[in-house]
Parts: sequence; C-alpha cells; structure tokens
Amino acid sequence: MSRIVFVLLISLISASALADEASVKQALQVKFPKAAIENVQKSDIAGLYEVFMERQVLYTDESVSYIFAGKIIETKTDKNITEERLRQLTAIKFDTLPLDLAVKTVKGNGQRSLAVFSDPLCPYCQQLERELALVTDVTIYTFLYPIESLHPGASEVAKTIWCAPDRSKAWDDWMLRGQKPAAGGSCETPVATLQSVGGKYHVDGTPTMVFADGTVVSGALPVRQLETGLRIAQQKP
Repeated sequence: MSRIVFVLLISLISASALADEASVKQALQVKFPKAAIENVQKSDIAGLYEVFMERQVLYTDESVSYIFAGKIIETKTDKNITEERLRQLTAIKFDTLPLDLAVKTVKGNGQRSLAVFSDPLCPYCQQLERELALVTDVTIYTFLYPIESLHPGASEVAKTIWCAPDRSKAWDDWMLRGQKPAAGGSCETPVATLQSVGGKYHVDGTPTMVFADGTVVSGALPVRQLETGLRIAQQKP
C-alpha cells in the first residue's frame, strides 16, 4: 500500500510540475505571440523557469512578471549552466544528417567525425578550412550551403565543385588555394535539399559545425578549439 501511495504522490507532483510549465508557456505566448517558444521547464533554482525561445535560453518567474537574459554559473563548480543547456537544446543527432549529400574528406585514420555547413564564398568558411587543414584523423562532411543573399554567385561555385570528378580535391583547391575547378558537365546538386535541411536545424549562417556528439558551433574556430571539440565528442557515448 505504501508503495502505491508513493507512486501516486510522485504522479501528482509530476502532473503539477507539468501544469505549472504549461501555464508559464501559455502566459509567455500571450505576452510574446510572435515568438517561437520551444520549451519551458522548471530549473533547479527555486522559483525559476528555463525558457528556450528564439534559439536562446532565458529565465522567468512563475507569474511571468520578469524575463532574465544572461548566464547562470554554478559557483561550486564554475559550470556555465546556461551554456550547457543551450548546447543540449540545440544539439543535432549526427546520424540524422544526410551524409550522403556531403563532400566527404577523410584525413589520416578518419576515426573522428565532423559535419560543416559551408558557403564557398564565405571568408569565415575559408578561414575555418585553413584551421581544419591542420587537423588529422577525422572524416569531414562538408554540406555545400551557399547563401546567395550574402555571397552572390556562391551557388554557381558550389555546383562547379559538386560536379567535379574529385569533389574533395575541388573543395580544397578552391577554399585553400583559390583554384576554381573547370566547369564540368551538367549535374544535379543537393543544394536545394541541404537548404531545407539547414532550415530544419536553424542553420542561418556559415560556417556551422556539427560535432559527432551533436554539439553545434557557429563560426571559424582555431585548431586548438577544434581539437578540443573533436576529443570531447569522441569521448561521449
């Protein structure tokens, strides 16, 4: 009997928490009708709710009287709780990516994995490629992701690279040495499909990297940070 009572109490507490979270989310939606509120849950800090909205982690109270924008640091461990939660909430399962639509480059033993959404005319993407040239023992899946509004002509360069006999070499020649491959025959490219994939995963800038553990990082990281990210991703189950 005591076990049944215990289970009922846990169920009631869980239902109450869910009801509280639902009411907080509803109140937020009323206050911000155009906002994309993806998740609301009680934080480990009494009276504070975590809100994942517009790709940000924010905080509010039970009555939604205040919105807190900023980082929560656990003083005992110096852990950045907000940053860790943002990584978890924006993570992409690596095996859900259409790897067959990528320019595949195997370096060294290729045991580590990294996916990159990259624009062939993006200077930050070229900067990242120079850093990646210093990394070995990794398989890099490059998704051609031209953003025409920022880099007119990028789609045509992407097509030329995809239609080249050796896509990996064509990509490296262009990004590292500025050598555009000769125009080949007509071929279908995966660019349109990748634009849809990027939209699904909220990829709105290049370069955007996805590590094997699902961690998403935007921007050109230096080689030291790339190695750290690859090492951490490989260690996770």
